[in-house]
Order: sequence, then structure tokens, then C-alpha cells
Amino acid sequence: MTDRQKKLRIIQFSLLLLGSLIIFYTYSNKSKNLESEIIPKETQEKIKKQIAKENNDSDVFYNIEYSGLDLAGNRYILKSKEAFSKKENQEVVNMKFVEAIFYFKDDTILKVTSDRGLYNNKSLDMNFYGNVKSFYEGSELFAEKAEYSNEKSFLIISENVKIKDVKGSMVADKLYFDIKKKKLNIASFEDSKINANVNLK
Repeated sequence: MTDRQKKLRIIQFSLLLLGSLIIFYTYSNKSKNLESEIIPKETQEKIKKQIAKENNDSDVFYNIEYSGLDLAGNRYILKSKEAFSKKENQEVVNMKFVEAIFYFKDDTILKVTSDRGLYNNKSLDMNFYGNVKSFYEGSELFAEKAEYSNEKSFLIISENVKIKDVKGSMVADKLYFDIKKKKLNIASFEDSKINANVNLK
């Protein structure tokens, strides 16, 4: 190999090495810039502080289950995949992915599911929000909100209420379900009310 060929090989190798270094530094700097542009450091710090604050302000639970008797003597089970309660008000539990089952004394069962819920572990009141579904004696009910009052033994279902039953289907503004008397009052649209007593046995 002549001196000229050696010099050419050295120059080629140097150029290859220099090109590789340029490509490496160019792309590594771009990825760093992209990371900083997607979430600025200030925003990252705010998010971290917010998460830390939320964790300090509340207790988080997973796969929880409450069970007991309501004032009418009916047994219930309340489940949630995720829940939290604020440290300053621990009797109110915020829940996600909720399922409640009521076992009535006449051996009938009411099942309620929803995306979110609130449970007061002192008064035993329950609220269900978002994609509320209820199943009772072959009937299916769909709504956006349901409120159960333990003291009054009442269940109020509202917002886009739809009922499917073997006898047909129905749409209403609100349903008032008296658990003690097993009666259902139905409120229709435009403030015209229909009161119906339905024997649910």
C-alpha cells in the first residue's frame, strides 16, 4: 500500500468518524429538545406538586367493599375498584367503578352499577353518577344519576331515565322508588306527572 493510499484511508476513516459524531449529537439534542418542548419543566414541577398535594389531602383505597343493613332491615353490599376520602371529611367516600347490591326482605335483589359514586359511611346514603344501570326482577333501568337515602328508604333516579321490561319500555324525567312500600312514582317530561303504583313483588 502506497503512502497516498494510506493517506486516503486515514482521511476516509476520519470523515466517517466525524460524520457519525455529527449525526449522534444532532439526534440526541433533538430528542432532548422534544422532551423539554412537550412538557416544559415548570409544568412538570406543577404536576408533581399537585400529585403530592392530592396524595397528602386524601387517602386512596383499591377494591373496597362495604356491607351492612339499612334502616329498613335490608342487607346491602357496596363495592368500588378505586376510592378516596379527604382527610378532613373521612365519612364521605368518593368512588370509581361502583357496584351496589340490595338484598330485600322479600328475597328480591336490586343491583346498581355506575362509573362514579359517593358513599356516606355515617348516614349510609349512596349517590351514583355516570352510566347508571339498575337491574331488578327482570327489568333494566338506565340513567345518569341515582340517589339512595337510607333515612327515608328512598331511591331517586334521574337524568335520561330509560326502562326496559318484558312489558315494554318507558322514558321519564325521574323515578321515585319507595323501598319500604315497594312503590314507584314516575315523573314525565314538561312537568306533567304520572303517578304509578307498581307492585314489584
